[in-house]
Amino acid sequence: MTDIELIAKDPAKITADVLVVAVGKDEGGARILPGPSGKSLTGLSRLLPALGVTGKADEVVRVPGGDGVAADVVLLTGVGNLGDGGPGLEALRRAAGAAARNLAGTGSAVLALPAEDAAAVGAVAEGALMGAYRLGQYRASDPAPVERLQLSTPAARQKDCKAALVRARAVGDGVREVRDLVNASPKHLFPGSFVDAAKSASKGTRVKVTVLDEKQLAAGGYGGILGVGQGSTRPPRLVRIEHSPSRPRAHYALVGKGITFDSGGLSLKPAKGMENMKDDMAGAATVLHTVLAATALDLPVRVTGWLALAENMPGSNAQRPSDVVTMRDGTTVEILNTDAEGRLVMADALVAALEERPDAVLDIATLTGAQMVALGGRVGGVMGTDDVRGAVVSAAEDVGEQFWPMPLPAELRPSLDSAVADLANVGGREGGMLTAGLFLKEFVGETPWAHLDVAGPAFNESGPYGYTPKGGTGMGLRTLLGVLESAGRR
Repeated sequence: MTDIELIAKDPAKITADVLVVAVGKDEGGARILPGPSGKSLTGLSRLLPALGVTGKADEVVRVPGGDGVAADVVLLTGVGNLGDGGPGLEALRRAAGAAARNLAGTGSAVLALPAEDAAAVGAVAEGALMGAYRLGQYRASDPAPVERLQLSTPAARQKDCKAALVRARAVGDGVREVRDLVNASPKHLFPGSFVDAAKSASKGTRVKVTVLDEKQLAAGGYGGILGVGQGSTRPPRLVRIEHSPSRPRAHYALVGKGITFDSGGLSLKPAKGMENMKDDMAGAATVLHTVLAATALDLPVRVTGWLALAENMPGSNAQRPSDVVTMRDGTTVEILNTDAEGRLVMADALVAALEERPDAVLDIATLTGAQMVALGGRVGGVMGTDDVRGAVVSAAEDVGEQFWPMPLPAELRPSLDSAVADLANVGGREGGMLTAGLFLKEFVGETPWAHLDVAGPAFNESGPYGYTPKGGTGMGLRTLLGVLESAGRR
């Protein structure tokens, strides 16, 4: 695990394996950004054109340390185009992340990126910790992440900067743990072992964990979760986790989809469509570690998290198209497509969450392929009531994640009508992301609510970039945490 600390020393004089500095570009070309190391690297600045350094985002170039620099190597990391106010926070976050990815196998490094206030310190530290991630669970040949990072800033002793580092560590820890769960083999991660992981992660904290097994789910009328899980030999679970401060300013419920593997059930996916379906539990992993991060930061908001865990398999007892299931609130649902299973487990969990009368509820799920068609692999969709949907978009902008506000058109709702039940579990082909949101809306009543669809952003199938590795990304945790932090400041 990578450690990070703040220092106020001249980074050029610190003995380390690598000194990391930022390079940006403007009309005059590439230039090393002013910072604690600037005076020591004057000669290197003149060599940037000859080295082919452009300063573009995600560019990382290593050069020998040279005279005046105690580190063996200088790593130049690009922040992209420079505006009038210098690089933005997300540019710093990405540059620190790209550098940290490149530092795998390194013992120590000094970060001399521009970080003169708490916001910049937090962005650089977050980016570095997220970029330093390595799975390493199944492939021992992968280099270990950089062991020790020192972030050089003249504000190292300021209270707000120390607080920003504490928050960055909580974010970095949470994102790392989400990625580990998403990247885990479904042979090893199934509803029961997910429960074990939640209990293990919560041990030693104030988070309370409660688990409903298949018998308790049956007694409680959770027909959606049970129906999805009945085709697997590994039964479903519903997990409730709680962060409960002494004087909460609000109560937020978070609900996460936890399909530990999605074969599509009897509506079987094509082979190619199953390759990354271990990621279908990313929402539950995100909720788990958002609650733990809220506890680590002692946020003055009560948070109840709900993890709807099941494995969607085509076993001999699997639910069939045309089956009718009865949900926790008594709503009957006709199953037309067993591959539209996420909304079933989410609806049951939403009903359970709302029985405790939270002030607002947010759910997060890798819910629809239509989300990826509409918004691609890096932008999530958010639907819901205007107030909570707006809070999600605002929080995402603040933390450097991308969520696009989407509507819930009333004219699409009739496509969910069923001839034999209260609802069908799928609507028409058009607006698939939106009809899934409309299905969930049926179960939240008048409670302020937002639904986050992260089917694309939760798993990066292409090459790494910035602080984002290939595989599980942890996308959504920072936004949910930002919403909770904002609620705690009211």
